[in-house]
Amino acid sequence: MNDLTNLNEPKSIQAIWTDSRAAGFTMASEPLTCSLLRTLAVSKPGGRFLELGSGTGLSTAWLLDGMDSNSRLTTVDNDERLLSILRNNLGEDPRLTVVCADGDEFLRSLSGQYFDFIFADTWTGKYRFLEAALALVSPSGLYVIDDMLPPAELARRARRKSRPPYFNT
Repeated sequence: MNDLTNLNEPKSIQAIWTDSRAAGFTMASEPLTCSLLRTLAVSKPGGRFLELGSGTGLSTAWLLDGMDSNSRLTTVDNDERLLSILRNNLGEDPRLTVVCADGDEFLRSLSGQYFDFIFADTWTGKYRFLEAALALVSPSGLYVIDDMLPPAELARRARRKSRPPYFNT
């Protein structure tokens, strides 16, 4: 069985990946991880979502694809160049708020708020300030972390992975 055959990608994925490649961005989440994000997002109707580490919006697109019309997603990254790709491809979605800020400072600014779903795909919230991030999860919320390999292994995989194998273009 090939789990990558029937992923039913969000419509924006091909364009985001094309722009990501052009920008040299190689730290995208794996397709099966993204599919899981979409599946988990469906379980939080009307939810408040937080994504730490937007990148170019590949995982953002999958989260949005699983969210209902009453859900809201805030995504944060400190690289405006990458966020411009996200905005160009997903910026019209009224459920989405895109923030360009230092992740550590932004996370601290959220103290006292609660989210039904947090996806951490950057140093903030998984290697730094984990307890602060966990304090933002609502009692029935979900907290998902991606890429928990040691940093040297992540860098090696990023160099090897210039284009995910599931794209044929």
